[in-house]
Amino acid sequence: MSSSHTTRLSTMLLQSLWDFILGYNAWLRSPFFPVLFSLSVYLTFCLPFVVLDLLSPRLAWIRTFKIQQKSHVSWTMMWSCLALSLYNHVVFLFPLTVLHWFWRPASFIAEAPGTLRLIWDVVACLLLFDFQYFIWHLLHHKVPWLYRTFHKVHHKHTSTFVLTTEYSGAYETLSLGFFAGVNPLLLGCHPLTEMLFNVLNIWLSVEDHSGYDLPWSTHRLVPFGLYGGAPHHDLHHLKFKSNYAPYFTHWDRVFGTLHKHSD
Repeated sequence: MSSSHTTRLSTMLLQSLWDFILGYNAWLRSPFFPVLFSLSVYLTFCLPFVVLDLLSPRLAWIRTFKIQQKSHVSWTMMWSCLALSLYNHVVFLFPLTVLHWFWRPASFIAEAPGTLRLIWDVVACLLLFDFQYFIWHLLHHKVPWLYRTFHKVHHKHTSTFVLTTEYSGAYETLSLGFFAGVNPLLLGCHPLTEMLFNVLNIWLSVEDHSGYDLPWSTHRLVPFGLYGGAPHHDLHHLKFKSNYAPYFTHWDRVFGTLHKHSD
């Protein structure tokens, strides 16, 4: 199959996907959609890891994939994290999305983005978010007042499990949500690209906090140690003073804050 034929086929598939999504135009334009979309995607991605956490005390082979194998996740810990996440979505995120809906009503074009443009924009959004998060995260560890006031709550658990992903105060949730929301606008991304970036971003964040190092984890698929993944971020929760970037490792290498389990 020639490259031009492959490109045409992928463009047709993207157009079919976009046409399908546009079929739910009323939902897309609803002020409820952004919060329900992000929360639904988040909880869906969390569910498999929640099941692993519930089964791991009974099945030893599951514990072999846990990064901190002696850690145990209780129902109380899960409900505490889930309750804070739901609270932040209902009390803070939803009112802001309604205000945004009034200020900038959603508009959608009929044509889907090209395949290469979509891939380029998703990667660009992800790299930009990774840099923004790194700077934000570094400052909120290096400045004691910022850490105590805003970021400390996220570090309640020194052993990560999936529902700690969104266990944070409103300020942190809104700050990181702002980065994720504004980057596609800054880069002029297509609405489909924005949706796919948000889905990927949520997945990578969930995987980072999962507490599991699985054979198909993202950091095992990206070569040359360019991507840190769950072991990288779990060590940050354990040690506090290293591995500030959420996904990739280059900023921690540049600033001398990269550490590995073997260090």
